[in-house]
Formats: sequence, C-alpha cells, structure tokens
Amino acid sequence: MAKKSSIKIRSKRLHDGIQIRTLIAHPMENGRNLDQLNGELIPAHFIQEITVKHNDRVIISGNLGGGIAKDPFFTFLLKEAQSGDKITISWLDNQQLSDSKDHFIK
Repeated sequence: MAKKSSIKIRSKRLHDGIQIRTLIAHPMENGRNLDQLNGELIPAHFIQEITVKHNDRVIISGNLGGGIAKDPFFTFLLKEAQSGDKITISWLDNQQLSDSKDHFIK
C-alpha cells in the first residue's frame, strides 16, 4: 500500500487564471516550545524548502523556517494554465524528510 501524501492540492478556475491551494500536514516545530508532559524542548522540525512546478518547470522555489504555523496553507494564482496541466508540489524539511505530489488541473 502506498504511503499517504502529506500534501493536499486543489485547483479552481477563476476569471483571471487558475487558483492553486495546498495544505501540507507538518508539525513545523521551531525548537523553542516545551513538551507539556516532561517540560523539555521539542526538537526543531520544520519545512526548509518548498518547490512548485507547472508542467515540470519550476515556478516557485522558496525557503521556509520554524516561524510558520503547523500544517501550512499556501495559495497562488496561475495566469497561464489550462485543463490537463500538471502541478507538482514538493518539500524538504530540516530532518531530511520530504514529500511530493502531482495534481492535474481539471
């Protein structure tokens, strides 16, 4: 059985392009929070890099940090997208974990 992706992607046609929304299930710990049970610091665990591709061409590449909330949500508008185009979103975190997901615009 395939591993469930941490990334959810939705697309919606608007009058001026295609809106892409993505939600990433990730703890986004900054390394400064205390564990409620034992009072020790929770180790840092956050997404460092996010990449968005449109038909295998990188259109967004960004560096993130521990200051972003748990389960980050991103949205953006593609002005030159069509039905059938492929959107790929991938991330890499500070513990070298990663995920990637493809979405085809309807």
